[in-house]
Amino acid sequence: MSTLPINTENSPSFVLELIYKLRIRDVMTKEVITVVRGTPLRRVQAIMKQNGITGVPVAEGNRLLGMVSIDDILQALDEDHIEDLVEDRMARNLIVLEEDMPLSFGISYFEKYSYGRFPILNRDKQLVGIITSRDILVTLLLEFNREMEKLEDKLQPDAPAASPGSDSREYAVRRFDFENAGKASFEIKKLCKQHNPEPKLVRRVAVAAYELEMNLVVHSNGGKIYFSLENDIATIQAVDSGPGIADVDQAVEEGYTTATEWVRSLGFGAGMGLTNTKRVADEFTIESSPSGTRVVARIHFVRGEQQ
Repeated sequence: MSTLPINTENSPSFVLELIYKLRIRDVMTKEVITVVRGTPLRRVQAIMKQNGITGVPVAEGNRLLGMVSIDDILQALDEDHIEDLVEDRMARNLIVLEEDMPLSFGISYFEKYSYGRFPILNRDKQLVGIITSRDILVTLLLEFNREMEKLEDKLQPDAPAASPGSDSREYAVRRFDFENAGKASFEIKKLCKQHNPEPKLVRRVAVAAYELEMNLVVHSNGGKIYFSLENDIATIQAVDSGPGIADVDQAVEEGYTTATEWVRSLGFGAGMGLTNTKRVADEFTIESSPSGTRVVARIHFVRGEQQ
């Protein structure tokens, strides 16, 4: 099973354009944490824990010699061999990517192999980076936002402010649908700008909408985002069909998360969604049961005043 919720065949056209435009070097992490031969596995375990990573290349200079993964560490612990040296446990037959390859190659590698990361070499076979599924998803999200903002500026460079009034929208959100994650919040942001509120208010609405949308994607069985703008109040509601939140008070604490390891490896589920939503909202309510959760965030608008 692929560790990435995207592929090079069935993804939307805007995602495919980014996939084929970007190169591995545009996505990879260039500051690579490495260890040398002779490093005890216990030390490697500490390095992984300290840096929040699950794999470390073994290299001397820029020459790649092997890889040690969290699975190697766990196996060594089970066998009481955690004091072994990395050269005794590291994988030597490595599958690597080159920095000049299209990003599509990297995605296909994640689909083909069950690896959490790939080392990146340059044309001289020197280690220059490492790539994970999280690197790919974060880069695609950032690039997508940039492209959408450019398109928005081209389509509505001098759009007049809409007259005050009411407006409402409804968006379906599916569980683990990372390909479409962010679309609803982008549409909500665009709608708010048409009503010409203060830029800071638009950002607050966008933050609340995005965090609640991602909460549905990551934590729920799927649900809907409801947006309304009436009487100078923007209301974002996130409603799902379960599984519910066991402790609502704990859920709004910074850093608390119930996301799976797989979701966290993709760069989501950091435990800041509800915290960020509550921080930007003027009014915030949450109610939950095993049959579903409803979160409501309201932000008061002041139209016609630009900053």
